[in-house]
Amino acid sequence: MTEDQAPHSGTGDDEGDEHRRADGAAEQAASGEEKPQKPSLLKSPLFWFGVIGVAAVFAIVGTFYFLDARQYESTDDAFVDAHIVRIAPNVAGTLIQVADLDNRHVTPGRLLAVIQPNGPEASLAEAQANVSQAQAQAEQSRAQVVAAQAAAAKAEEQARGPLADAQKAAQDLARYEALQRIDPQAIAGQQLDAARAAARSAAAAADAARREITSAQAQVEVARRQVAASEAVIGARQAQVKQANVTIGYLRLTAPVAGQVVNRQVNVGSYVGPGTQLMAIVPDHVWVTANFKETQLRDMKIGQPVEIKVDAYPDIKFHGHVDSVQRGAGQAFALLPPQNATGNYVKVVQRVPVRIEFDRGGKDAPDPRKYPIGPGMSVVPTVKVR
Repeated sequence: MTEDQAPHSGTGDDEGDEHRRADGAAEQAASGEEKPQKPSLLKSPLFWFGVIGVAAVFAIVGTFYFLDARQYESTDDAFVDAHIVRIAPNVAGTLIQVADLDNRHVTPGRLLAVIQPNGPEASLAEAQANVSQAQAQAEQSRAQVVAAQAAAAKAEEQARGPLADAQKAAQDLARYEALQRIDPQAIAGQQLDAARAAARSAAAAADAARREITSAQAQVEVARRQVAASEAVIGARQAQVKQANVTIGYLRLTAPVAGQVVNRQVNVGSYVGPGTQLMAIVPDHVWVTANFKETQLRDMKIGQPVEIKVDAYPDIKFHGHVDSVQRGAGQAFALLPPQNATGNYVKVVQRVPVRIEFDRGGKDAPDPRKYPIGPGMSVVPTVKVR
């Protein structure tokens, strides 16, 4: 009895569920008929007007951006550059003074370091003593010239008598010989022989006097040459003095240019040799070396204005101008230039260094000299090419 009733009750529950589902569907159908259907957004004219307006705004902004951007060429492969002056001595020695000027500005001629003066001062004293000795020898040679000239004058004075006697003896002999030719009996042979002997003796004395004169004049010439040699020795000794003074000057190292002292590597007591770098000076004149792509150089010309942003001062815009463009890509001057004569060549856009000079400031432009801008600092230059 109980088992027969159980299936019957289950069938009744199923029928009740079906009635409930049918009632729910009828209610949903009734509610759907009452709610109106929303129109599609794509069919709304306002939506398309908005899309067209936004697209027009983007097109206008993009066009203006393109027209403005095409007027400039920029690169972040750029750095501040300068001709760094490296201070090194020409002589070896121990430093007895080194100026405490790290990261400070110096003017040309400012004393930077002093090397202990030992050998150079002794060399200077020796050279000066040699000059004095050479000058004394020169004075002695000049005195010898005066003495030789006096001896020559004395020889000429003493030669006047023998020369006159020789002339008189020759004239007497000529008269005697003329008389003998006219009248052989007019003069005795003994007298003629005596005249001839006197003429020969006087001629010999005259020759001796002439030789004395010649010898005295030769002594004058020798003395003059000794003077010239002494003066040459003086010149050589004075050159040694100048060289010693130059060496003494090498002991004092001064700043050759105006700039900031950096990279000091020595202290008092350090032993240095020729060519040893003591410190360096960054000159006041710096510029920007910008490595532009070769495809960016088509419209770039010397003198075009440049806006320079230094990474250290992002809020400051410096001004400059294009100074020069290097003739050749940077890789052409490398220690080992690339060899492209191979079968696996891949074209790479090369970069060309462009030198950009800072403008020294104006009414609205900042002066780069007032900022610690130095070699190696990164910058971003923007060149107005159109």
